[in-house]
Amino acid sequence: MERREEQPGAAGAGAAPALDFTVENVEKALHQLYYDPNIENKNLAQKWLMQAQVSPQAWHFSWQLLQPNKVPEIQYFGASALHIKISRYWSDIPTDQYESLKAQLFTQITRFASGSKIVLTRLCVALASLALSMMPDAWPCAVADMVRLFQAEDSPVDGQGRCLALLELLTVLPEEFQTSRLPQYRKSLVRASLAVECGAVFPLLEQLLQQPSSPSCVRQKVLKCFSSWVQLEVPLQDCEALIQAAFATLQDSELFDSSVEAIVNAISQPDAQRYVNTLLKLIPLVLGLQDQLRQAVQNGDMETSHGICRIAVALGENHSRALLDQVEHWQSFLALVNMIMFCTGIPGHFPVNETTSSLTLTFWYTLQDDILSFEAEKQAVYQQVYRPVYFQLVDVLLHKAQFPSDEEYGFWSSDEKEQFRIYRVDISDTLMYVYEMLGAELLSNLYDKLGRLLTSSEEPYSWQHTEALLYGFQSIAETIDVNYSDVVPGLIGLIPRISISNVQLADTVMFTIGALSEWLADHPVMINSVLPLVLHALGNPELSISSVSTLKKICRECKYDLPPYAANIVAVSQDVLMKQIHKTSQCMWLMQALGFLLSALQVEEILKNLHSLISPYIQQLEKLAEEIPNPSNKLAIVHILGLLSNLFTTLDISHHEDDHEGSELRKLPVPQGPNPVVVVLQQVFQLIQKVLSKWLNDAQVVEAVCAIFEKSVKTLLDDFAPMVPQLCEMLGRMYSTIPQASALDLTRQLVHIFAHEPAHFPPIEALFLLVTSITLTLFQQGPRDHPDIVDSFMQLLAQALKRKPDLFLCERLDVKAVFQCAVLALKFPEAPTVKASCGFFTELLPRCGEVEPVGKVVQEDGRMLLIAVLEAIGGQASRSLMDCFADILFALNKHCFSLLSVWIKEALQSPGFPSARLSPEQKDTFSQQILRERVNKRRVKEMVKEFTLLCRGLHGTDYTADY
Repeated sequence: MERREEQPGAAGAGAAPALDFTVENVEKALHQLYYDPNIENKNLAQKWLMQAQVSPQAWHFSWQLLQPNKVPEIQYFGASALHIKISRYWSDIPTDQYESLKAQLFTQITRFASGSKIVLTRLCVALASLALSMMPDAWPCAVADMVRLFQAEDSPVDGQGRCLALLELLTVLPEEFQTSRLPQYRKSLVRASLAVECGAVFPLLEQLLQQPSSPSCVRQKVLKCFSSWVQLEVPLQDCEALIQAAFATLQDSELFDSSVEAIVNAISQPDAQRYVNTLLKLIPLVLGLQDQLRQAVQNGDMETSHGICRIAVALGENHSRALLDQVEHWQSFLALVNMIMFCTGIPGHFPVNETTSSLTLTFWYTLQDDILSFEAEKQAVYQQVYRPVYFQLVDVLLHKAQFPSDEEYGFWSSDEKEQFRIYRVDISDTLMYVYEMLGAELLSNLYDKLGRLLTSSEEPYSWQHTEALLYGFQSIAETIDVNYSDVVPGLIGLIPRISISNVQLADTVMFTIGALSEWLADHPVMINSVLPLVLHALGNPELSISSVSTLKKICRECKYDLPPYAANIVAVSQDVLMKQIHKTSQCMWLMQALGFLLSALQVEEILKNLHSLISPYIQQLEKLAEEIPNPSNKLAIVHILGLLSNLFTTLDISHHEDDHEGSELRKLPVPQGPNPVVVVLQQVFQLIQKVLSKWLNDAQVVEAVCAIFEKSVKTLLDDFAPMVPQLCEMLGRMYSTIPQASALDLTRQLVHIFAHEPAHFPPIEALFLLVTSITLTLFQQGPRDHPDIVDSFMQLLAQALKRKPDLFLCERLDVKAVFQCAVLALKFPEAPTVKASCGFFTELLPRCGEVEPVGKVVQEDGRMLLIAVLEAIGGQASRSLMDCFADILFALNKHCFSLLSVWIKEALQSPGFPSARLSPEQKDTFSQQILRERVNKRRVKEMVKEFTLLCRGLHGTDYTADY
């Protein structure tokens, strides 16, 4: 077999002669696929075999490959080829051959009933596909015929073999239906036909399951067959006898898993809730499993307890509303709820000793939603019944959330610990949800328990119990507003009494304090009760995440009440930073916390604290600036620059006006002189330039430098003004030496905030012209290696047009070159770059009238832009970007209508443009539709989506389903 490039569907034509697909060649290719060690040869063989399977010759060689003297791998390929031909190429089969094909398949299935099981399954799938294609007209009683044929006594195969073959066929039939490619109208017809045909299947399954003489392998297959059929949404009442029989087989350990699967599938049908009487009959059957469940738990039989729990949860979760509606049966449903509660509280630690309890959590959400959805009177009745149940649930969940003993936990694998962590998060979410049902009484309940535990002198309490109760508090306080709770002051008072001897408990104490930070802001007198704990924890590397994130929350929420503690907080933070106790990300959080803290101090105090906080880093940076660049000092430089930028991100001494979102960025003026951040930046500016001079080639260092100024600009806004001239000069030098995207992003920030102010326009204009000129030169040299720079450049140009279109009036700006480069950027393969370029054009085109150079370039080169947009829509760009190109078309139509109406007609007259698949009429329709729509942008997007599908030959195919 030599290498070929044609598609599999083209097999038997062109370069692959029909004679290639002989039995001998197929066998050789299969041998190559299974046994050739060379991966390229395997791939070639696989490709050739795929072509063979769909070739006309497959009808001939498939039957030959099924001969008894062939090995199972070859027979399997023959059966698979038959299935592919029947399922995908049904229309190729002449009607008069249906019966002979059916007879041949029956013959082969009978023969393989005592042969290879994988081949038998494939043949059954092929016959199932044939039946689905013929039903209901050409083969009206397909299933009944299958049952009758396999029950015939004159078969050479023994009864059990025939029975298993029939069950295999009946099992794959619904499965093949679910995955079949039948058109929708046919699917509905066949589904209805199968629903009727289940009358021929279920009695047989019941008989085989209940007769004592049926061997275990047959009953196993019966359960799988039933499981397959119920997924066709068979009415639950029709399944009743089989479900009851399946419950009986739960006692047989060999059949247990199959029984569970069948029962769960039957109960979980969406339609099952209509059959309330049947559901009510199932409750006693499920409750009857409680002894088996308790026995399994006692014996440590996790599989059995897991399976029984799945059944109870399937009934409760899928049908709680329907069963709650049966008020007269409230006691039996409550018994089911209590059984599920037993499953939630199953003894042992998840996931090591049990894996069952996690299955039940969603049930409690569903039950609560259903109870709270009733009208007031009925809801009140059920609240009375179920509030005690939910209080019990809280106790059970907090017990399940407890850590094992330190010794036991030490033996857990990292995977088990991670599963337990996720399990606790799920419990936390459930507790938060349950608060809606139980309200403030839940917090009082937790507080009373914690109080009793911590003040009891009778017996020593376990840290696990304390931790779990605090975890419950934290779960609720993180998302529910507890500001009006009367138990939080007591809780804050209890926290210092906790004897913290364990990392997990200490972590939870920290996170609980963090969750209460908003409450502390409203009750500042309590800050002193917990702040010493947080500051003490900062010195422990094992509590790094919890202590730092809690301090950050307190500093953010309570900053105006923290000045009395500021000196202490800064001193402790400085100490842990110098000792390098925390990892990089926690160091950054700590700096953000200090930024919040300092924001509330007087300017003199801020400067004093900044001096002591930053001086060691500035000295270190001065030393590093003298050294020859190497990987280790680069890491140190990036770390120090990161600390500074995180500090400046949150250090904000002015108050933002509470404007609506999207309004101008403005702040109330600060009457205290120069901004401390600006003072510090001016002091370190020379040093930063010195660092840059040695590291200009390194994108990471340049990004870290730009981040300091970018975050400072975003935080300070107008207060940053004194720094604008020198920063513009530095950015110009940086970009002139080595162009980098981060410098363009910072330039965009400066344009956004300062370009409209006359005092700052000259330096910003000079910087804008410089980076534009350098980037245009980069385009001449080949911009394909710098998609990030092109992306940032396009965003800068769009921002300039949005904030200060006058930048495009400058004679030194080559607007024509900018336009042409942006058109080129539309053809980049990187989606973000293309989006940014489209964004530039949607800002540029509305300025045609007001900015004379823009109007001139659009008139001269707009046709080039339109061609690029049509090429993209025609198939050169990803379909996910079509909305962006539609925006350009809409802007052209709205602002350059007379030009567009000429250009679009001229462009679409070219044969084969933008796609060879389009007819002249389709192109004409598209241009007329676009030119007519100048108001509704959404309609233009729909037109473009429709047109791009036509261009790509995808219109009306499965590919459009999610589009």
